Amino acid sequence: MSERAAVVTGASSGIGAATAKALAAAGYTVICAARRAERIQALAHQIGGRAVTCDVTDDADVARLAEQVGGTLDLLVNNAGGAVGQNPVAQAEIDAWQSMYDVNVLGAARVTRALLPALIAGEGTVVFVTSTAAEAAYEGGAGYCGVKSAERALAGSLRLEVFDQPVRVCEISPGMVHTEEFSLTRFGGDRARADAVYAGVPHPLVADDIADAICWMATRPAHVNVDRLVIRPRAQAANHKVHRVDE
Repeated sequence: MSERAAVVTGASSGIGAATAKALAAAGYTVICAARRAERIQALAHQIGGRAVTCDVTDDADVARLAEQVGGTLDLLVNNAGGAVGQNPVAQAEIDAWQSMYDVNVLGAARVTRALLPALIAGEGTVVFVTSTAAEAAYEGGAGYCGVKSAERALAGSLRLEVFDQPVRVCEISPGMVHTEEFSLTRFGGDRARADAVYAGVPHPLVADDIADAICWMATRPAHVNVDRLVIRPRAQAANHKVHRVDE
């Protein structure tokens, strides 16, 4: 492996895939981790990295990922996650909320716990990809806002716990990012509802924008910790206030 090694979870598409590519371009050997083996194998081949099939909700998969990483690691990007549904609390789909918590929070905790010794040995960095859903609640967002707030708490607690260790703990909180799958997954494959999220929004962020920011955070001098970076498109002043134009 090259001098610098990175793990990116959820690397099979969207922000994860874009981040793996950006880090490879910056000189990292990237371990691409995700459930969809064919996708990450193709990505790893493209960027000169390695593919490890990993469901972050599965203890055995995460243990295998840690074995593949070995004794030292420079960077972990906890990106695996996503949103499911947008029902109000009165019609809450508890199973969907549980699924989101399992991946976004417990998955990130499981991977971080497994790789923390290697990160300490490598004087590395952990980046949690949360969301502006953790910045403020919005109608229909109780489930996703809740899990991303919990992931934020995970990052904040970890930073306090390892304050005397050579590890940086960072968080990036993206706003509206137009990717292939995020909204489509959230609305159960309903293309019309997914497209409506971004309808009329001039220049929403794309996955490459977030990947570029993550790469910047990770490559700051070792004494610089970017606690939290909130990144939105210019058209989005807040979760509830978005400029749209007639199409």
